[in-house]
Amino acid sequence: MRPAWTRRQSLALLSGAALPLHGWQSFYNGKDEPLPRQIELAAGPLTMIFEPELAFLRYLRLGETEVIRGIYAAVRDRNWGAIAPKVTGLLVESREKAFRVLFDVECKEGVIDFLWHGEVTGGPDGAVRFQMNGEARAAFLRNRIGFCLLHPVRECAGKACTVRHSGGSIESGKFPLYVSPHQPFKDMAAILHQVAPGLTAEVTFSGEIFEMEDHRNWTDASYKTYCTPLDRPFPVEVKQGTKITQSVTIALRGQAPAAPTVFVVRRKQIAFEMQPGQVRPLPRIGLGVAADSPPLSTDEARRLALLRPAHLRADLKLAGGSGERALERAVKEAQAVGAPLELALHLSENAESELQKLAASLSSHRARVVRFLVFHETERSSDARWARLARQHLAAVAPGAQFGAGTNSYFAELNRSRPDPAGIDFVTYSINPQVHAFDNRSLVENLEAQADSVHSARQFAGGKGIVVSPVTFKPRFNPNATAGEAALPPDAVPPQVDPRQLSLFGAAWTAGSVKYLSESGAQSVTYFETTGAGGVIETAAGSRWPKQFPSQPSQVFPLYHVLADVGEFSGGEMLHASSSQPLVAGGFILRKGNRFRVLVANLTADAQAVRLTWPGAPRVRIKKLDEHSVRAATTAAESWRLQPGDLLAAPGGVLEVALAPYAVARLDSAEG
Repeated sequence: MRPAWTRRQSLALLSGAALPLHGWQSFYNGKDEPLPRQIELAAGPLTMIFEPELAFLRYLRLGETEVIRGIYAAVRDRNWGAIAPKVTGLLVESREKAFRVLFDVECKEGVIDFLWHGEVTGGPDGAVRFQMNGEARAAFLRNRIGFCLLHPVRECAGKACTVRHSGGSIESGKFPLYVSPHQPFKDMAAILHQVAPGLTAEVTFSGEIFEMEDHRNWTDASYKTYCTPLDRPFPVEVKQGTKITQSVTIALRGQAPAAPTVFVVRRKQIAFEMQPGQVRPLPRIGLGVAADSPPLSTDEARRLALLRPAHLRADLKLAGGSGERALERAVKEAQAVGAPLELALHLSENAESELQKLAASLSSHRARVVRFLVFHETERSSDARWARLARQHLAAVAPGAQFGAGTNSYFAELNRSRPDPAGIDFVTYSINPQVHAFDNRSLVENLEAQADSVHSARQFAGGKGIVVSPVTFKPRFNPNATAGEAALPPDAVPPQVDPRQLSLFGAAWTAGSVKYLSESGAQSVTYFETTGAGGVIETAAGSRWPKQFPSQPSQVFPLYHVLADVGEFSGGEMLHASSSQPLVAGGFILRKGNRFRVLVANLTADAQAVRLTWPGAPRVRIKKLDEHSVRAATTAAESWRLQPGDLLAAPGGVLEVALAPYAVARLDSAEG
């Protein structure tokens, strides 16, 4: 019987108030538009949120235990591009411990035209059902249409689960502890796992064949169950008029706790504490050469030198004349910044002669090289023999340089084709947080998975170093495309550009990335580029796309200051720190000699209060990069950095810090 609804609410999309603007742009998110809203829902003992702009159900929790991280329906084109949903007709009906949400979703881009109706229901027994009924309004090629369900890593890694297959057979297994290179489970009709003593969550799928992949291969912090199986051919033609119906149902089996704690992140103070005895050397942190920007000016080189970069990364495609030109520019810019080079070598079938020519060029330019990332254009993850070959030709002209193998792409490629560690110094891969999802909350979630990728790489690296190069906000290219990318109009923003590069969110996210990659033991990390839309400062010419990427000429991006704060502790150590709510706020502790520095970041669009245990002297200097200081920090960066910050007392070694949306606070020991 349908429940008698005591409250009915009709919600119009995009009616949420935008964050306040400060001058010439929104510094929060890099663009002047509201963030996705969240609607709090409850089904029996489960709480969750629904984001109407994304048609995304998130954080199904039993008290503070995350049961399911998220459920959403994806439409992916033939190159695995995600078609953004346009949601209309939203209706939310709710009462205590039960709800119903109705909406329509249009996924239309290029030749793709797919419309689906969504219904999400929750009952007092804790059952939650998400159903889609869709129809193709045109013929097109797709790689995927259907539901994706995410299990959380923190609660599930290494834990037992049971899978029911479509034929009725039962398989007992575990969620992978380290990142699984291949699908842990296939042909899934249901999966069950324990969420509390005597209580199991059962997830049932219908309408397609589902399987699971370890999403951490792309640094997404989840195990994703999806359709269609990847061993089936793709892309597939969807004929006009094709109807697709699917559903995902979560049910609780057993006895739920009598009164689980309701989890509301905005109403809790966050505890931030040091973990005694867990210390790592701070990775060597560098930047990428901005090949699509003009060569560095004197002022730009001076500003970049203040970051104390451990290296500049340059990519040399050795099959052709571009490699020599790229090397010449990289040498000049590295000298101007005062850093050695990290050279990514892209070899062809003529590797031997290419390396011979490169050796002569390195000698001629007197290049100072700290490491070579050696790739081969025919291999997604390079065989170690290419790194060994490079060592034979280049070691004499680059004394002390390290040679490594791996991938220029995602960790998945390295994990699936692991180079023999014999004869190499490190393995390498790149990171970006937007292979599968693109909203702020997903980018924050995915920070923890960066650490998982390092921990997993250490399992097969034979004691060799882990080099993450580069870390970017968006993919630099599409390694999984099944067709050429369409040419962009002259005024279109390239897919590699993300306006969050110039935002406070970008700074908070970068702080999170530094934390997880450092604490997990990465040897070296390359972040972003020097200048331009993918860099840490804007060029003197300013943005090429002023409406979509509203930077100012020579503007310093907020994330510059995070890297500068870390660079001042180059050669120091990272002390492990924990947050009671890592998806809300987090940070790290630096130590060099007797000096301590703490960076703590608000990872949300809401103000937060953080209570932290201070490891240093009883007097502290605090300086905040936030909505109040960001104008000075980006337009007068040098003078802003010279300001010492406010003096605070830390009685008993405890401080309470208020953080505005996406703020980053820096705390230093105050001597004397």
